[in-house]
Amino acid sequence: MNPPSSSSQHDASAQHSGLDAGSRAGAAASWDDEDPLPRRLSAQEAEAFRDQRTAPSPWRVVLVQAEAGAVIALLVGLVFGLSAGWSALYGAAAVVLPGALMARGATRMADSRSPMATVVSLLGWTSAKMVCSLAMLAAAGKILHPIVWPALLVALVGCLTVYWVALAWRSTSKTR
Repeated sequence: MNPPSSSSQHDASAQHSGLDAGSRAGAAASWDDEDPLPRRLSAQEAEAFRDQRTAPSPWRVVLVQAEAGAVIALLVGLVFGLSAGWSALYGAAAVVLPGALMARGATRMADSRSPMATVVSLLGWTSAKMVCSLAMLAAAGKILHPIVWPALLVALVGCLTVYWVALAWRSTSKTR
């Protein structure tokens, strides 16, 4: 009785796995196999690909934030009174105005030739946006009399939530 050879063991394991002996087990079986080169897209295919993946304009996001803030402030004002409505409107403004500042800076640097200058500028505008938002929130006590903090914070959080929804939403038309 001789022990079975390694080739017959290989054939038996290949038959149990549903593979023929000597056939490839798939693309992941060998690390040395190269993937086929991707085909080049035609100009029309490339344009269609870009159109499918366009992100909304920063100005469109700011517009959606302003609309949501106005609706939230109107609803809060109708339900809880005029001072709550003004506080909610101020909370929305604490998101929308710095967002407009950021959109202005981001769209102005979009045509920059230097990627490093674009990144540094984007970080600068992001910092300006945060400072502006914090300054507006700090000044809320001096501007609004009386201030209704829950209404202000609900509008602020509502506008920030709309920001992420607007970024996730793909525009069906081309950006302006």
